[in-house]
Amino acid sequence: MVPTQVLARKWRPRSFSELTGQDHVVRALTNALEQKRLHHAYLFTGTRGIGKTTIARILAKALNCQTGITSTPCGVCSACIEIDSGRFVDLIEMDAASNTQVDKMRELLENALYAPTSARYKIYIIDEVHMLSKSAFNAMLKTLEEPPEHVKFVLATTDPQKIPVTVLSRCLQFNLKQIPLPLIAAHLKHVLEQEKISCDATSLQLLARSAQGSMRDALSILDQAIAFGEGAIDEAGVRDMLGTIDQGYLYDLVDALSRKDGARMLAVADAMETRSLSFDAALQDLATLLHRFALAQIVPSAIGEDTLERERIFALANTFTPEDIQLFYQIVIHGRSDLAQAPDEYAGFTMTLMRLLAFMPEGMPKTTGPKHDKEIKRSSPSIPTVAKISDTTEGLETIEIGEATGAKEEANTVKPASPISLFEGDWAAVVNQLKLNGMPKMLAQRCEVKSVHANEIEFCVPAEHKHLLEKRHQEKMSVALSEYLGRPVRLKFSVGIVTGMNPAELENLEKQQKQSQAIAAIETDPFVRELVENFDAKLIVSSIKPIR
Repeated sequence: MVPTQVLARKWRPRSFSELTGQDHVVRALTNALEQKRLHHAYLFTGTRGIGKTTIARILAKALNCQTGITSTPCGVCSACIEIDSGRFVDLIEMDAASNTQVDKMRELLENALYAPTSARYKIYIIDEVHMLSKSAFNAMLKTLEEPPEHVKFVLATTDPQKIPVTVLSRCLQFNLKQIPLPLIAAHLKHVLEQEKISCDATSLQLLARSAQGSMRDALSILDQAIAFGEGAIDEAGVRDMLGTIDQGYLYDLVDALSRKDGARMLAVADAMETRSLSFDAALQDLATLLHRFALAQIVPSAIGEDTLERERIFALANTFTPEDIQLFYQIVIHGRSDLAQAPDEYAGFTMTLMRLLAFMPEGMPKTTGPKHDKEIKRSSPSIPTVAKISDTTEGLETIEIGEATGAKEEANTVKPASPISLFEGDWAAVVNQLKLNGMPKMLAQRCEVKSVHANEIEFCVPAEHKHLLEKRHQEKMSVALSEYLGRPVRLKFSVGIVTGMNPAELENLEKQQKQSQAIAAIETDPFVRELVENFDAKLIVSSIKPIR
């Protein structure tokens, strides 16, 4: 019986049209080939399994096809067939990871001086070129600077930062992207249809997600799934093979969180432990689910119609505010990084669940339909809020702490508005109005309001900033806050865990958002896109700054 060829090799693209997810590279190379604007050295960068070596081989065919230099090699001439089969004498492939020494490079460069045996160009493909030694790179420089007319170098690497800038500057560089999950799933579906193997949509999503942007990995995992299922693919078998967390557990956890049902959350964790599921993978998948919730809330169109559990995603997303989702995401991400330090995975996982509950805002708003009631608005869930001012029977003013609903609650005795009634829990806005600078201002920016009482406000400061808690800084902050509120106020400080939503973090987040918007604006500018696509221009992201 003739052994079958592995899918990753059988379905390796043999032309630019068969490539998936690298349209920006294909377009640039196609234009260059059609206009005969050829470079002597190409550099393809990107993570594993996304097509670097594949594109290099297709480029070799495009340059040596017997029909002429073309962006659509025929695939049937002797040059194309020999390149596809790996026996083209004028295509030399070298793995730099196993040939790092200068002697190998010198031998290769000496051979480059000789004309091709039968081809138009002698092509050198050097994979993982960053692994070459410094002396090997130095030996390459002269040839890259003044290459023979008949030689083309195609370099590939997963780590371009390790390549000397003197080499980078002599190459035409293309950055390959990780392949999006939908494109991987669609390609796997096409492969299975051609192989006449049935597969459900959920299994395809699981297989595509596990590939993490690598098409080669996706096809290898698909091969494994076919073998695991003895020629058939089903969801249960794929989950067992991958050790994937059943999404039902995660939805149950989030549903219990929305109800503040700690007992139910622990019961789900116990069920996961019984099945020996990976809690590290569970936190990773939970972060992914929270990311989808954020998209569902802010950019609903990003959740495609074919997304699994789409209706449930929207239903659960609408039980939280966007601020809640951002907070939960941070807690889960940090919980995963802390997992290795926990007594055991179960303890680390359940502690993260308890942290989610501990930072839940009081009095969660209920939804009345697919969207929140328009009257319900809340400020950051982590900041206690001054809800009203009322007189007690003793005639003293008291401040009641309540949920930030965005609407002013009725007081028994209504008083004229005062500075403290404008506090409304928005500590970040208050900090910007305080007459502070230097270290006292840094202290205020890194504080988080823990509780507010009649004449006292308690703050929490993260441990990494406890050095700011000098008495003179506290006193200046107290004077500034008393002046702002219009009456003396006592401040208390404690060191502990904060939610990351203090004024400094909010300001930093705002800066990051503005920077991202500025970069996006430049990247999508028609003139910039034309330069990048048609003239191989490279955008230096670090030079982009938002306009104030």
